[in-house]
Amino acid sequence: MFGRSFCLSPIVPMGWLLLLTILVAGCPSKTIQYPAEHERLLRLDQALESLRTAYEHKDRVGFRSMLSPLAQMDELQRQAEMDFEMFHAIALEFRIERVMLAKDDLDVLVNWQGIWKRNANDTGTRQRGHARLQWVGTQAILLREAQGDLPFGMQTKQMLSEPSSSPQ
Repeated sequence: MFGRSFCLSPIVPMGWLLLLTILVAGCPSKTIQYPAEHERLLRLDQALESLRTAYEHKDRVGFRSMLSPLAQMDELQRQAEMDFEMFHAIALEFRIERVMLAKDDLDVLVNWQGIWKRNANDTGTRQRGHARLQWVGTQAILLREAQGDLPFGMQTKQMLSEPSSSPQ
């Protein structure tokens, strides 16, 4: 259009190649500054996933194995088992919002959402909430306490939210 042809010299691609090489070589790989804490966080993530999977698959033994042997965990186990009996299918997702580490204690704030179906033809009940899961341990990580709006015990929540039919 202007009567000029535009030609790139071999210097321009070599310049880009040199710049790219400098950038790649100049970006050091990330090293883990606190490897013990990193490993512990990985175990925590695995523990949370194991708890979720055991609940979804209605695995009583697997669910119980993620709980510390404290009396307060018995109620959580009972609520989960009631869900296992009531619901045909459970789909649950966790999203970790925050993790706080202190010695042997790990506090995890999670957002969760799920669908609970009573039978194969049921469209299901969708619920979501926020919970604080307190874990303990360094090698074996177990759930010690759970607070907030928990996904476990959905059968009880549904019974409490349904209006009771009173005789007239």
